Amino acid sequence: MNWVQHAKRLADGVARPESRRPSPVAAVPRHKFVPRWWESTGDGIWVLRDGHSDPEAWLEAAYTNQTLVTRVDACHAERTLPEDAGIAISGTPTSSSTLPGLVVQMSRHAMIADDSTMLVTTGTGYGTALACARLGDDQVTSIDVDTVLVNMAKDRLALHGYRPQMAVCDITRQLPGTFDRIVATVSVRPVPASWLAALEPGSRLVTTIAGTGLILTADRTKAGGATGRIEWDRAGS
Repeated sequence: MNWVQHAKRLADGVARPESRRPSPVAAVPRHKFVPRWWESTGDGIWVLRDGHSDPEAWLEAAYTNQTLVTRVDACHAERTLPEDAGIAISGTPTSSSTLPGLVVQMSRHAMIADDSTMLVTTGTGYGTALACARLGDDQVTSIDVDTVLVNMAKDRLALHGYRPQMAVCDITRQLPGTFDRIVATVSVRPVPASWLAALEPGSRLVTTIAGTGLILTADRTKAGGATGRIEWDRAGS
């Protein structure tokens, strides 16, 4: 399956044209991290799509700048069978592969340096792969509260040569270490105090505010607090 040209097209659409560094979006096979997903019919019903059953639709979905829902309530798309493609359920989205453009936006606002240590949220593992492609495995830690998601993402990442630190962790509680950057595609309100405790002075967090399309950045101060701002960019969907 020739995914490279699709990934390059996506990267060209979401990366800043003045960037001197090749976008990791062009190098990471997003479709491999989302083999199945739930597609909304627009009336609260979600239909299961299986990539291997329709490769053209798989590439189109994976390399379009959109969020792909991978869990509705407790129903993991990847824990279904290929023959389940087309089944429909009702419920609330609870996990997804965040649209690549938002991941790129948030990483840009994080002002990542080559030597940064970075905490990211896991989801399908796609955003973690982008972070590893940018920094290297040993500088990336990926967490999620769902053990199933973490294990599936860990296996996918390893298949593509990425072996970051992975942990099952509630992001609103104590985090597994200290970091130069925290980039959380999981929306929160308010920002957990544990995030500041996990940041070194001068380090930065980036997240989105739950219930809004707002991107928040905040820098840890030497006094132990933080100075924050709402960025002009807005989170997509």
